[in-house]
Amino acid sequence: MAFPYEEFDLTGVQTYPLASRKSKANVTDFASPYKPGSGVRGLIDSLPNLLAASDFRAVVGAIRDAQRARRGILWGIGAHVLKTGLSPVLIDLMERRFVSAIATNGAGVIHDFELAVSGSTSEEVDEALGPGSFGMAEETGTLLNAAISEGVGRGLGIGQAVGERLRAMKPAHESLSVLAAASRLAIPVTVHVGIGTDIIHMHPAASGAALGEGSLRDFRYLVSNVGRLAHGGYLNCGSAVVLPEVFLKAVALVRNRGIPLDGLTTVNLDFMRMYRPQTNVVSRPVAGIGKGYSLVGHHELMIPLLAAALLEADSGR
Repeated sequence: MAFPYEEFDLTGVQTYPLASRKSKANVTDFASPYKPGSGVRGLIDSLPNLLAASDFRAVVGAIRDAQRARRGILWGIGAHVLKTGLSPVLIDLMERRFVSAIATNGAGVIHDFELAVSGSTSEEVDEALGPGSFGMAEETGTLLNAAISEGVGRGLGIGQAVGERLRAMKPAHESLSVLAAASRLAIPVTVHVGIGTDIIHMHPAASGAALGEGSLRDFRYLVSNVGRLAHGGYLNCGSAVVLPEVFLKAVALVRNRGIPLDGLTTVNLDFMRMYRPQTNVVSRPVAGIGKGYSLVGHHELMIPLLAAALLEADSGR
């Protein structure tokens, strides 16, 4: 049967008063113009109480509250965070007790080590790959592998081993090393590697036994750290695969032992949303017990802004 050309009859359509409707945007939540001279606090206060701005305020509040209550604050740091010049910001947060422990990947250790030794890192892969020189810096391959092998042989994890070696070496740019600062401040650092993913694995000094044993030991340290995060926070900064995966497994082990994670706040900070951080950090670990947030933006902007907001909030006690 073919339908006719027939206009719908709007007679009797029901309406309601606009004032009675629940709306998602309200003028009480709107931004206010920034007042020159009001500083970071004025900037944060001027933001709208909507969407990402509201989430940002909530993250600042949760991390601030955790720090004041001496709850755990675990930072997962991808390598890109370090090579975008944020080490001084992270070290300052460590010194101000906004960091209880750090987890990173193999590339994070490499960038931190190279920054401490030479004040520079992150080679031009396209230029170096063709002639076969990619990843072949002598100091990085030899000294870093030696630090790992020697430290793991003494019963340490990779993070602790490298941090102690950097402090003993006293390199020219030690003040820029997150691992050296962690060693100085007795903040645990765990390193989670995949064999073959990092340039130091290309060197003859690399020991699969040391890398595997050290990374497994660090994973077990990480599980203990995650087990202390009730009413605390986990921030995954710039890791799309490795750290979200190990964090989820750590959460699984903690729950297997019946350790509560009530009140946990999880945050993913990256310049785009990816599947594993969204599910393994923001959603699954806090389902029914806490709250997860995703803050999208470049690390070199978002992390200093977050750090400044935390310090302003801390100074306002």
